[in-house]
Amino acid sequence: MDEKVTRLKTPEDCEKFAKNVTATNPELAMEARRRAVELRAAAYGAKSEPEKEALCAVYAYEEALTKKNGKRTHASRTWQMIKRHGIIAAVERAVNREAETAGFTALAEMGMQDYAFEAVILRHPNLFSPEAVERSKVRMESWNQTHG
Repeated sequence: MDEKVTRLKTPEDCEKFAKNVTATNPELAMEARRRAVELRAAAYGAKSEPEKEALCAVYAYEEALTKKNGKRTHASRTWQMIKRHGIIAAVERAVNREAETAGFTALAEMGMQDYAFEAVILRHPNLFSPEAVERSKVRMESWNQTHG
C-alpha cells in the first residue's frame, strides 16, 4: 500500500483522498477505498480475523453501493441479518441463497472480489458448512473464468 494511503487515519480522509486522485491515479484511489473499508471494519470491533474479513466484505459492498448510487449507501438488510444472526451466520445465510449475492457481483465488478463473502468462506472453510464452501468455490471459479 502506498505511503500516502497508509497515513490516512479515518474513512472520511480516505474518501476525500480517493475522490481527489481518481482522475489522475485510479489505482491509488482504489487503495484509499480499500483502506477506508479496513478502517471501518477495525472500528466495528470484530472478535476474530474471519469476522474482521466478513465486516470488510460488508463495508466494501457499501462502497460499491455508494459508487453505484452516487451517494453514501448503507447495506441495511445485511446489517439486520448480522444483528439477528451474528456475522459468521449471516455470511453463511447470504451465500447459501440460490442466486449469487448482489455483493459478490458488485465487488467483483470493482475489482474487490477478495472482500466478497465467498472469498471469506474460502479462506476460512472450517467455519462454514460444506454447502457454503462449495457454492463459494463455484462462484469464484465462474467469475475467474469469465473475467480472469
